[in-house]
Amino acid sequence: MTLTVYLSGEIHTDWRDQIIDGARDLDVRFDSPVTDHGASDDCGVAILGAEPDKVWHDHKGAKLNAIRTRKGIEEADVVVVRFGDKYKQWNAAFDAGYAAALGKSLIVLSGPDHQHALKEVHAAALAVASEPRQVVEILSYVLTGKLPA
Repeated sequence: MTLTVYLSGEIHTDWRDQIIDGARDLDVRFDSPVTDHGASDDCGVAILGAEPDKVWHDHKGAKLNAIRTRKGIEEADVVVVRFGDKYKQWNAAFDAGYAAALGKSLIVLSGPDHQHALKEVHAAALAVASEPRQVVEILSYVLTGKLPA
């Protein structure tokens, strides 16, 4: 069995690399949004033309990024959504809700400081992890049926 896993959310730490590296011996294919913050923010105006108003600048970028995000989530078997400590990831909340609405297996990766704020998101998840290692262990268990050593 091969799993396609979409890694969504916070882009300021190496959590994706930790999961991908930890799962290198598993039959997993990973996908994610564009994690180059500048490219993600400016794709709309770079492709469709400049906007004098920052609202429309951001609007264009968000719509182009949504094409990739929706496709990735729709094709995923498992969606992992990371809520980081430093920034508010409103897009991650959308991605979690979208994945849940599509009936995708959702894993939320968040710290203890977000327990109350994310209670509805956590309720939609099949697992709530606090460390990337736990996500790798979940993927391993799903694929092999074996508990971590």
